[in-house]
Parts: sequence; structure tokens; C-alpha cells
Amino acid sequence: MSQDTHQQTPENLVGISFSDVLRAQEFLTASTRLAAAKTFILHDAVLVVKDSDGRTHVRETIDPQPGRSALSAAVWTGLFGLILAGPVGWLAGLAAGAGIGAGAAKIIDLGIADDWVSWFRETVQPGTATIVLLVSEVDRSALVTEVARFSGAELVYSDFDGTTIKRLTDALEISSDEAQRSST
Repeated sequence: MSQDTHQQTPENLVGISFSDVLRAQEFLTASTRLAAAKTFILHDAVLVVKDSDGRTHVRETIDPQPGRSALSAAVWTGLFGLILAGPVGWLAGLAAGAGIGAGAAKIIDLGIADDWVSWFRETVQPGTATIVLLVSEVDRSALVTEVARFSGAELVYSDFDGTTIKRLTDALEISSDEAQRSST
């Protein structure tokens, strides 16, 4: 058999917006815990923060960042240049490596597609922080239960089926009082 018998599970994209960064980071930590418990496979997570002035900041967990990639590549090519050609090779290696590292980071897209990250940058409201997750093999009931702890947040996007979207939306709309009453 030449065909791979392992079927790739489809990935789902979900974005939830919070009124502050700390609450968004708390949700990201909870998502990481769920992934560690094998409730789903977490392929990537992106934090999109839009300040009250409308400036957007994005932090991706998977994709290489241009600054870090440029620095790393500059150091390694600089050392290689120093060994081969001395101080002039070191300078040339630093310059070439920085350019190559930064360029590679912009081209490489390992997790959530850059088109989606751009969409979220434009869509999220000022003064909010949004967590975008790329997941597969999701235990939907466990996810809904966890999301219910974050009532007041808003489901910005999901490509789950309609039933799961409704369950997530309902879980986010439960007031804190109702959530406390149902847990006792």
C-alpha cells in the first residue's frame, strides 16, 4: 500500500475576544492545560491586542518572529564568516544573516495562516484582546465547559459546526451568578 493510512484530522479555528489582556492570557493558559490533558490538539495560538487608539499588536506562538530570526541568523552567519574570512567575513555574515533570517520569518507560516491573522487584526474591537486557536481532535463538551468559565467574552469567529458554535456562544453569555449557581 503506497497510500498513507493515517487520516489527518481537520483543524478548527476559533477566536474569542476579551475585555482585557489578563483575561485573554488566562484563557490561553486554560487552553494550554486542555491541550496537555489531550482535550484537543493545539496547533497554534495567536494573541491579538488592539489598544484604545486602534493600534494592533500580534503575538504568535508558532511562527518565527522576524526580529528573533534575524538576530539568530546574523549571529550564526557572522560566526561562520569570522571563521572563513576574519573580521570582514564576520561583518558580511552579520549583514547577510540578518536579512536572510528576517526574510525567512516573513515567508514561513507554520500555524494560523497570515490571512487569518490579518483578518483578526482588522476585525477585533479597540480595547480588546483576542485569542485565536487552531485546534484539532476537539472534545467539544470539555471545550464548552472550559469556555463557560470566561462568561462575558465574545466569540468572534469559529468554523465549528452550528451546534458547537451555539453551545460556545451560550456558554460565554452565561452570567457569573448563573455560572456560580450551576456549579453548586
